[in-house]
Amino acid sequence: MLCVPLMNALVELLRMHAITVRERARAKMILALHGFPASLTQAALNLGRDVKTVRVWYRRASGYNACFAERLEQALREPGHAGPRARTLRLARDLLQDAPRSGRPPTYSPWHYVDIMTVALSEPRESGRPITHWTARELADEVHKRGICAISERQIGRFLDEIDLQPHKFRYWLNPKIEDDHDARVRGVCEVYAMAAEHPEETRVVSVDEKTGIQAKERIAPDKQARCGDPAKLEAEYARHGTMCLTPSFDVVTGRIVEYSIGETRDEADFARHIERTLAGDPEAEWVFVLDQLNTHKSETLVKMVAGHIGYEGDLGVKEARGILQSMATRRDFLEDLEHRIRFVYTPKHCSWLNQVEIWFSILVRKLLARGTFSSKDDLRGKIEDFIDYFNRTMAKPYKWTYQGKPLRA
Repeated sequence: MLCVPLMNALVELLRMHAITVRERARAKMILALHGFPASLTQAALNLGRDVKTVRVWYRRASGYNACFAERLEQALREPGHAGPRARTLRLARDLLQDAPRSGRPPTYSPWHYVDIMTVALSEPRESGRPITHWTARELADEVHKRGICAISERQIGRFLDEIDLQPHKFRYWLNPKIEDDHDARVRGVCEVYAMAAEHPEETRVVSVDEKTGIQAKERIAPDKQARCGDPAKLEAEYARHGTMCLTPSFDVVTGRIVEYSIGETRDEADFARHIERTLAGDPEAEWVFVLDQLNTHKSETLVKMVAGHIGYEGDLGVKEARGILQSMATRRDFLEDLEHRIRFVYTPKHCSWLNQVEIWFSILVRKLLARGTFSSKDDLRGKIEDFIDYFNRTMAKPYKWTYQGKPLRA
């Protein structure tokens, strides 16, 4: 009888669509053989297979089964990202492959492949080719030129696929601009969220940001509704009717949008007006706004508006000349002042994920914008307003913020 892990793995392989017809037939035969109490001849008759084939696969499965536990234990100790289930299935699938055959000796030695991989990992410009990346054709041409071996373009493609090297593909990534106060700002944002959860009655904590370029796109044909076994179909072509900008204020404690602005621009006056409208909801409260470091979030207009609300009587100075208004850095220092009743907490650069309103933006996109169709900018505005009202009534809840500002990895 087969051991339980191997038997379960073979049964799971039979449920998968990725295995070949030959592998599926062999898995069925092995499972059937180890369930027969009769002779192999009788088993071959029942399976409708040649008795020699049945005998070969019975012996191979029996030998593989005897050492399967040891192989599995060794595979689980090997480094890599694959989990226990994937490694077990891989071992079970190895049983279903053809046995090694003598055949003719390999055409290309391991040293050939090492040299080919060296070329594939180099920059094409180093070989005098004014291109940004290698293709299989150009790699084969360069390998021939260097006299490494006579290999075809197709064989180069097979080799690259075998070692999982894809010179033609790329992904963008970002070198983060880590500032001196990066860690302190991360901890500051997390402390504000913790304070809001523990003492919601003391301070109103609001997360703010703009979602720009929301397109009023109208599909030129109506959608086709989903059917059983057939997903909904959306027309790919659409007419554009302009864009709008949404600025919501997300209350961290209640999970509600307490104020929002929808307009065609997002300059410093627009943002300052939005903050003032948010403050009007509770004029005497202490407010903390979590937001990113966009220049309109540290503007002269915003500083003057906040100074008026907190009764600041000092000299604000002159923009680009002196005092608080001199630069974005001085204006930011004023807006961050812990002594003020209204203050702002800025996320570090490239850390927009620290701003909870970004989570709400993802909900807006999934629930409305991704599949919505809008006949005009006014229609877009109305549907966003309806969604915000619907969200506040049925979906709003505070997010459980568990990150505490500690490094995520060593």
